[in-house]
Amino acid sequence: MQILLANAKIMLDKTDRKPLSTPLFQNVADTLAAEMARMDVEDLARQLDCSQKIATENWRRYQNFMAAEKMPALLAYNGQAYKHLRASTLSDEALEYAQKHLWITCFLYGLLRPMDGIVPYRMEHCVTLEATNDKPINQFWKDRLTDVLIDCVWADDGILLHLSTEEYEHLFDWKRVCKEVTVVQPLFYVRQKDGRLKMQAVWAKSCRGAMVRFVLNNRLTTPDELSAFSYEGFEFAPQSDKSTFPYFVREQL
Repeated sequence: MQILLANAKIMLDKTDRKPLSTPLFQNVADTLAAEMARMDVEDLARQLDCSQKIATENWRRYQNFMAAEKMPALLAYNGQAYKHLRASTLSDEALEYAQKHLWITCFLYGLLRPMDGIVPYRMEHCVTLEATNDKPINQFWKDRLTDVLIDCVWADDGILLHLSTEEYEHLFDWKRVCKEVTVVQPLFYVRQKDGRLKMQAVWAKSCRGAMVRFVLNNRLTTPDELSAFSYEGFEFAPQSDKSTFPYFVREQL
């Protein structure tokens, strides 16, 4: 079973662990970063659709891209999912399992294994560059990543656990992915007082990170084993017609 998890915009500046591998598309990332480094702060703010403060920070990052100290990808991100994944507390055995089974989706590096060395950056799906033939960055990656993902899933057991987000599906020919491999996408809901199920973004991100941790710690091999997952009140809720979209529900307090 291969796993997809989205990257995060919030990143740490350093970690205690050293990376063990090089990103599959490091050369492509270097090319994209070099073009980003030639922009001024105003251009970065426009391309990244961010504030001047964030653009200035990332202007410095891109200026230092080739010289910055690399960190393992799984430990470099610090968004909501990663706060609940708590990668820095994973055992060596869990990290070894992660390196073989987990992919992190990313607009700069494409796909990352957890222990790939990366540096702090910011990249958005809408960025267009000469290096992407003026295509949005997510469209640029599609032809490069689709076969890589499908082949990797089939080299395992044909099952993809989708804990990334819809935004990152556009890195792939997602219809083809869903057709050629079995995609299992857990959904996390909070039950409202009127009985309706509602997805809340913060809880969904938290649970995705916690579920990745659960899978890595227990070295799960089948989707059926996910039913044992519980976190912050979220429990498996069987749905007879939702085998590839398992529900995890938190009752409203």
